Amino acid sequence: METINNYIEANKDRFLDELFGLMRIQSISSIKEHKPDMYKAAKYWKELLLESGVDKAEVFETEGNPVTYAEKIINPDLPTVLVYSHMDVMPVDPIEKWDTDPFEPQVREGKIWGRGADDDKGQGMMHAKAFEMMVKTGTLPCNVKFMIEGEEEIGSPNLGKWCENHKEMLQADVILVSDTAMISADTPSITTGLRGLAYWQVEVTGPNRDLHSGLFGGAVANPINVLCSMIDQMVDEKGKVTIPGFYDDVLTVSSEERELLGRAPFSKEAYKKAIDVDELAGEEGFTTTERTGIRPSFDVCGIWGGYTGEGAKTVLPSKAFAKISTRLVPNQDYQIISELFKNYFENIAPASVKVEVTPLHGGQGYVCPIDIPAYQAAEKAYSDVYGKRPVPVRSGGSIPIISTFEEVLGIKTVLMGFGLESDAIHSPNENYPLEQFFNGIKTIPLFYKYFAEMSK
Repeated sequence: METINNYIEANKDRFLDELFGLMRIQSISSIKEHKPDMYKAAKYWKELLLESGVDKAEVFETEGNPVTYAEKIINPDLPTVLVYSHMDVMPVDPIEKWDTDPFEPQVREGKIWGRGADDDKGQGMMHAKAFEMMVKTGTLPCNVKFMIEGEEEIGSPNLGKWCENHKEMLQADVILVSDTAMISADTPSITTGLRGLAYWQVEVTGPNRDLHSGLFGGAVANPINVLCSMIDQMVDEKGKVTIPGFYDDVLTVSSEERELLGRAPFSKEAYKKAIDVDELAGEEGFTTTERTGIRPSFDVCGIWGGYTGEGAKTVLPSKAFAKISTRLVPNQDYQIISELFKNYFENIAPASVKVEVTPLHGGQGYVCPIDIPAYQAAEKAYSDVYGKRPVPVRSGGSIPIISTFEEVLGIKTVLMGFGLESDAIHSPNENYPLEQFFNGIKTIPLFYKYFAEMSK
C-alpha cells in the first residue's frame, strides 16, 4: 500500500488532467453527429495506454463505433486479466439542468463534475492509472489486456461480433469491469448480478394528419390518449407486468438468498429523501432492493407527440411515440421478451389506431459466482482499502455485453465498481467523488496481486 499511496500522491494532479482531457471529448454514441468524437476518444485511449506502459495498442473498426485494444504480456505462463470499459457517454439533455458545462469538467466540493465523471470515463481511468503504477514500479504480477468500446450506452450492438472475430487475441482468465456502484462510500460492495434489458420504440398513428381538436375531438381517437391507455394496461395494480408469458422463466430466489441480500445496509427513508419522493412503488411482496435486484420491471423512458411548444395549439395529433424498456432477471431471454411485448402491445391496440413496435436493443442478465478466485481476490482487495469485507449485491442496472462475454469468450466477469448512487450517472450534474476515484486506483492493484497469487 505504501508504494501505491506514494505513486498516487506524486501523480494525482496529472491523473486528473488526463481524465479531464478524456471527459472534454463529446463521445455521445447515440447521436450520429458525434461519430468523429468517438474516434477522437478511441485515439485518446490508445495514446493514454501506450504512455501507461502497454506493449501495443490499436484502434479497431467495427460496423459502428471503434474499439481500442491494448495489451502487456509479461509472461504467457502467468494469468491474464482483460479490462473492459467504455468511452461513450449518455446525451446531456436537459442541458438547462446542468450547473456547469457538462463537457468542461471541474473539481468542487471534493467531487469531479461533468459527463462521464463516473460512467465510465472516471472508472475506466482508474484502471489505466492503476496499471501504470504497477508497470512503473515493477509490481505488475500478470498479463493485462484492455478493451475500450464505443457503444455501451446504446447496447453494444457490434462488440459481440467483434469479440467473435478476435477470440484468440482476447483470451484471458477473467474480465475485470468497473462500471457499477457500491452501496456507499462506507460500505463497499461487489455486484454479483446484473439485470438484462429489452428496449423498444413504439409509434401509434391515428388520422393521416394533425386535426383541429374542436372540429374532430370526441369523434376521432387521439393517438396520445390511446398510447397512454395502452401503457397503463402493461402493469397491474399489484405492480406485476401483464405481458402474457413475461414471468415464465423468472427464477424464484430462495429465502436463504433473500435473507443474505437483506443484510445489505438500506434505509428506506434515506432512499426516499435522496430522490425527493414521499412514497415508493413496485411489485407487491418484495422489498425495494429486491425489486431492483432480483425482480424484473417495466418503464416508459420517454413519451411525446402533438404540440409541445410555447403557448397553446388546439391540435389532435396524428402520431404519438414512446420509448419503453424492461429490466430482466437472469434466465429471462431478452429476445423472447422482446417478441412477447411486441405481440401483446400490437394486439391490445384498438382498431382506431395503427401501432408499430421497433426493438432497439437488449441483452441478457448475468450472475457471478462468489466462490471463484477472481471474486475472492476482489473481496480481499476491497477489504484492505476500505477496512471491511464487501457485501455481494445484485444490481438493478444492465450491462448487456457482460453476458455476451461469457457466451462468446467463455470468460467470467468480476464487477469491481466504485460509483455511488449520488453520482447521478445518465443525469444532469453527473459527478464522482475524488475519494472514490483514488480508492479505485488503490484497490485495483491489490486485486491483481491477490488474483495472481490465487491462480498459482
